[in-house]
Amino acid sequence: MPAPETDKLTPATERVCVKLFLEGFNHLRGRNVKPEKGNGQVNMAYETVIMDDTSEKEKKSAEQNEKDQDTAGKKTPKTSKPGSGNRVSSGQKSPKGGKAEKGRSTPSKGNVKKAAEEKKEETPAPGEEPAEEGVPEGVVPLFLSSKTQEIFHCRCDEDVTEENPIKIITKQEILDDMRNRAAVCDFHPIKQEVIDYPTDEILVVYDYDFKYGQNFYCAITEEAKEKILNPQGPDGGEGAGQEEEIVYTYIPPEPKDWVSLGSEKEIKEESVTENRRRIKVSVKRVRREFGAPYKFKDRNVADAKDGCIDCTSFDDRAFDLKKMELDKSIQSIPEFVEEGTQTDWKYPRNATTQYQPREYSQKEKEQLENSKNLQTSVESVTPRFKLALQQNEIMDVFYIDWLHLGDADGNFGNKSDNHLKEYQSFTDLQFSKEKSITCIQWHPTIKGVVAVSVAEKMTFDERIDSAAKVIMTPSLILIWSFTDPIHPQLLLEAPDDIYSFQFSPSDPNIICGGCYNGQVVLWDISAHADRLKQPRGGNRNKKSNVLPGFEDPNALKTPIVRYCAVSSIENSHRAAITDIQWVPDHMEVNRMGVPQENKSMTACQVMTCAADYSVLFWDTRPPKGPGQLNFGAKNEKNDKTQMGVPSTFKHLDLSWKPMLKVHLHKSEPGGDHSPVKFSIQEKNGDRRALSKATDATDMSRENAMGGGYYTNKPGSGKDKRTLQSVKTHFFVGTEDGEVVYVDWMPVKDQDTGKIVTPKPDFYNAIHDGPVNTVQRSPFFSDIVLCVGGWTFTIWKEGVTTGPILQSSANPVKMTAGHWSPSRPSVFYISKNDGSVDVWDLLDKTHEPTLTQSVSPAPITTIFPFQISQKQHLLAVGDNAGTLHILEIPWSLRQPTPNEVSGISNYFDREVKRRSFVVMRWDFRENEKRELEQEQKRKAGIAPNVVLTDEEIEYRMKQEYQAYLDEEAAFLRELGLLKEEDEPLPET
Repeated sequence: MPAPETDKLTPATERVCVKLFLEGFNHLRGRNVKPEKGNGQVNMAYETVIMDDTSEKEKKSAEQNEKDQDTAGKKTPKTSKPGSGNRVSSGQKSPKGGKAEKGRSTPSKGNVKKAAEEKKEETPAPGEEPAEEGVPEGVVPLFLSSKTQEIFHCRCDEDVTEENPIKIITKQEILDDMRNRAAVCDFHPIKQEVIDYPTDEILVVYDYDFKYGQNFYCAITEEAKEKILNPQGPDGGEGAGQEEEIVYTYIPPEPKDWVSLGSEKEIKEESVTENRRRIKVSVKRVRREFGAPYKFKDRNVADAKDGCIDCTSFDDRAFDLKKMELDKSIQSIPEFVEEGTQTDWKYPRNATTQYQPREYSQKEKEQLENSKNLQTSVESVTPRFKLALQQNEIMDVFYIDWLHLGDADGNFGNKSDNHLKEYQSFTDLQFSKEKSITCIQWHPTIKGVVAVSVAEKMTFDERIDSAAKVIMTPSLILIWSFTDPIHPQLLLEAPDDIYSFQFSPSDPNIICGGCYNGQVVLWDISAHADRLKQPRGGNRNKKSNVLPGFEDPNALKTPIVRYCAVSSIENSHRAAITDIQWVPDHMEVNRMGVPQENKSMTACQVMTCAADYSVLFWDTRPPKGPGQLNFGAKNEKNDKTQMGVPSTFKHLDLSWKPMLKVHLHKSEPGGDHSPVKFSIQEKNGDRRALSKATDATDMSRENAMGGGYYTNKPGSGKDKRTLQSVKTHFFVGTEDGEVVYVDWMPVKDQDTGKIVTPKPDFYNAIHDGPVNTVQRSPFFSDIVLCVGGWTFTIWKEGVTTGPILQSSANPVKMTAGHWSPSRPSVFYISKNDGSVDVWDLLDKTHEPTLTQSVSPAPITTIFPFQISQKQHLLAVGDNAGTLHILEIPWSLRQPTPNEVSGISNYFDREVKRRSFVVMRWDFRENEKRELEQEQKRKAGIAPNVVLTDEEIEYRMKQEYQAYLDEEAAFLRELGLLKEEDEPLPET
């Protein structure tokens, strides 16, 4: 049916509607609008107006009627429009010409409504002096100061309000205040009236609207007091209101022609329609079987194979619920649908049930209470009742001691165990045997799933000599599950050996890895996510609900997943990628290195480093134009290429190149730094930087959609906020054993004008071998663990003089290190002899707390992981291709009381000790220099040190360059430095 259309309002109707709106608005505020007066009469306060179709004649009549009312000022009832009803008023006019009683009735069919009317004075217009002509007899306006209000407990809007304005004050209290404050008392102007007041209680009323010119008024006579406390209506009654009788006449609405405004297109888009052909199922049966006689009989379930399939429910711990964004719409008008039912509908009937509980009569109650049997029973059970109450107060009688004899953590080792226990080991005779494990990563969401990358145990020269063998040997990442220690769950194929990889923190189905040839690789395992969640082997058959004959024949085969995208060779690293990290999902870095807010809250950038003196930033989003990138499951045919590879990163394959390059220059000539490991301060999940973000230029664009969808191209940053609190400096470990602290944000060279990476703030060649670990503490973002050569060091960000802790040289070379995820003072160090050292800084700082041999082969990498609160596992990979899973004992996973504060105090003490040592070094150097100068002066050979012009100019340039760098850093922190995007320098 076409929707009715509303006509425009006539000018007279508009004025009435505006008047009604103003009066209703001021009524809600507790005030009244000053009514319009004309010849001593007041226009109608409320009129019932129902908009309907009227002829031009009726419109002119309404306008003329409104003009007559404005000029004549007489209260003439306005003719109601059709359908509005006829109003019959039994009330009379107010005796005063300046006021009129207002009544409003709520329409109700066939009923008469009564409305209580309130009589209110006019509110003076703003800027005008309130007139005191209307002050009733016996009432005196008073101004009471805040001090007086506190004395008499009548503070405005606290003790007295607009709803409760009345305050009774005793006469004696006012006289005492006059005696104490004399003329300062606010009641002094009516002193004589107060003295002559006949009774002991004086009425004071809070004047909220300043109706009489002051904030209070006082009744100085009993008559005025009685009128205020008991107001009377115009007819002498006590506030009796008018009665209005409203008669309504129903007029059915008339349909209007529907005018299209474009909404039908949106409704059509949101409507669910069939967009594919219906599926046809053909069922065949032999004709002779139709109409055949049948006879049923009982059969034992065990007599037939698969006679009964039990679909038992079980708790799926690997269940993962994914939230997706859906467009939903609602419509106020119900849609027409066709439905059918075979149930006979019964007309509903009202039915009630009333009951009354049966009770003893009063006589029976008295007999039972006085019976000897009841008294004897109570006396007999009283001792046992008291004993039970005492036992409840003393102990828990329901506590089962036998079940709690063992330790709560007995399933995973008790408190007395201090050794790492072998939990499980994984090795594959075809793909990982006689290979070296280069990297270990636990699955972020699925417990019991761990991935390892393996590589050939060859040097660079050996790889060149056996290049044909290396090319023919597949390079894989093996994903293992605890449910099947023999066969890997997935095999990720790579173009070359993988030395480092990491799961995406936003979508665990996305994996990024770095190859030996310098290329960056991306995998999408969304199609195999269910395979990782479901157990294999015997455990799977027990809980399987698959019908016999419908099993997947490839369920026990290990699928090989090909990579989705690989970076172009000419734009990749020139050496093996030794470390890779995802940029946290709440931030992104533009081409100028400025950290900005990532509106999609999905990790989309990767950092890599190699020994080619560079750290590169990569962006996984489409480089040109708006594109859509879906990290979700791939269900459609178009989501895969001809080789079955997901097309998630098809736009990056063989054309992917870095967006930002950080070249690690040395401060002095002699080569550059060769990074192998790095660590940034920001970590995934820490959103504190977003609260301190500042707007870049324009925030008018809408946020990008979440859930793995990207619609903005990277680079410009004009619609994103700059994260000022994100630290752009990061630690880098080099191939020469150096620890470098550098800023990734490029700056302009003052000499050439090109954009280059700034020189490191400091670097320290403290390790006697290549650095293999640079990791920040999970509890302190400014504490960094570095392992390299035969020593390890602990650095604190902000301390540039050196490490706050350095170990002595170990007899065996250290290969990797990792902080404990649960104890802030514990970290693990693996060594070349196949053993693992456990260090507890709160226990010992000069030697490890525990040293345990794990493998006969050298250990290459370690990774501890928290499976649950009571189970922590340590993954250890060796040089023989075996992955060892060790169980961490209770003493190494349970933090001690106040361990965080204890280790924090220890780090602070080490910082103070380090500053004291540096101060003593400087003091001794100056002392030695002064002694040498004193000896030369006594010998008479002390030369006057005179700098040459070149040395003076060089020193002045150094000082000026330091000043410019400090100024640029200061302006960058304030967000005042605006630098144009320039192309990166060619390398």
